[in-house]
Amino acid sequence: MSWLEAFILGLVQGLTEFLPVSSSGHLELGKYLLGINAEKSLLFTVVVHGATVLSTVVVFWKDIWSLLKGLFRFERNEETLYILKLIVSMIPVTIIGLFFMDEVEQFFTGNIVFVGSMLLVTSVLLGLTMVVKTGARNIGFADAFIIGIAQAFAVLPGVSRSGATISTGLMIGNKKELITRFSFLMVLIPIIGANVRSMIGEGVSAETSIGLLPLAVGFVAAFLSGLFACKWMIKIVNKGKLIYFAIYTFIVGTIAIIVGLL
Repeated sequence: MSWLEAFILGLVQGLTEFLPVSSSGHLELGKYLLGINAEKSLLFTVVVHGATVLSTVVVFWKDIWSLLKGLFRFERNEETLYILKLIVSMIPVTIIGLFFMDEVEQFFTGNIVFVGSMLLVTSVLLGLTMVVKTGARNIGFADAFIIGIAQAFAVLPGVSRSGATISTGLMIGNKKELITRFSFLMVLIPIIGANVRSMIGEGVSAETSIGLLPLAVGFVAAFLSGLFACKWMIKIVNKGKLIYFAIYTFIVGTIAIIVGLL
């Protein structure tokens, strides 16, 4: 992988991580178009995901700092309960990460027909948000677990994590502004854990299989573009503009399936 290819893929990751179009799906399509071996570039995928986690931390640093201060008061308060809800939301994806990661990695092999099919699933999820009434309920523990199940399904390339979690939250009646914030915060620990796991398992061979320069370029590109996309996505959800992304993922998914079959 060249540094230019890494730069392009880093931009793709950063711009699509927070938009409900599936960053992993777009990364797989990008690798396919650039002729990059998908199986040998899994570490790159994890690294650029880590960059967008850092983008989330920067955008929500006040919220994260407030939650940590509340937690270390060691009392039952709003911040502690919120963190407990975040932990509950992580249970499904943690189970996937601990026991089924080898099976999940088999889907990251450049099969664009599968990616296209999952983009159609994302399109349907986003489209459903347009036919449900806007909810006004706060996020409870049961809501957090249901949203966590949606996040677990989003480990598949083509299923948008933000699209799945935000649309699920909206469909079960949670407030728009609450589910957007919750969706972005709930992914921090799982992706950090995936990064650590990948670095331990593949980090030793990173320099020879991918190259340190492409990894660094991809990380920076994903981080900077992720800052922009994260702030933009918050405004989009609050304005209820998800239908445009439903149309986009339907078109891209259909094209990917056709190209893959041909």
